[in-house]
Amino acid sequence: MRQSLPRVPKDRIAVLIGAKGATAKSLHQAAGCKEFNIDSDTGDVEVLWGEPGTYDPVKAMKLPDVIKAIARGMAPKAAIRLLQDDHFFELVDLRDYVGKRANQQRRIRARIIGSEGKIRKLIEGLTNTEITIYKSTVVLVGHEEGLAAARTGIEMIAGGAEHGTVLNFLEKDRRRSKLASRSLDSIEIKSEEIIETGFENLVPGLADLSERRNRRMRASQIDPEDAEAVEFVMELADDENIVYSEEE
Repeated sequence: MRQSLPRVPKDRIAVLIGAKGATAKSLHQAAGCKEFNIDSDTGDVEVLWGEPGTYDPVKAMKLPDVIKAIARGMAPKAAIRLLQDDHFFELVDLRDYVGKRANQQRRIRARIIGSEGKIRKLIEGLTNTEITIYKSTVVLVGHEEGLAAARTGIEMIAGGAEHGTVLNFLEKDRRRSKLASRSLDSIEIKSEEIIETGFENLVPGLADLSERRNRRMRASQIDPEDAEAVEFVMELADDENIVYSEEE
């Protein structure tokens, strides 16, 4: 099956190919396709997949996003992570907020980056994502939950929100995510404990009663001729005792 991928701008073709074709080769191997072809003049990209079952259909579905991310300024090593099951891609078009005015696009880009890249680094750190700004677009790569928060933060800045407001939102979202994760872990551990210990441990004293009953059942099933078995069941457990009394 042949698949056409997004066209790459001319200033990004060399990045996609890499030194001596190294990047193209890495993409070819990571995707698992039979052929990976780049037209160095037009920027057209096409891949050839093998027969069904010989390649990962999820990678075939995600490869266009990898090419799109590289085309929009992301480093190939970061973009290739999109082929992993738990990494996803988002793209924010600044023209949706300021139109085609180049000076306004520059202003929004500068606000997202911040002084010496500080704002972008803070957003990446709070959401565990990677952010690349290229011309009128912002590309984000990361885990699903953090990615959604990062996109919201970028859109807030593009819409005119103050940096402090955006960072407060992202910090609260990160705390909420951590609390939700701890709660889920706690529920899973408790569920495992209930399965392993059984219902009798939920009722005080029921486990001891159940164990004594099981011992009596084992005792009733032994062979009287088996001396070792008889001796074993005659041994008293820690919670058992014998009370002697005289008959009247």
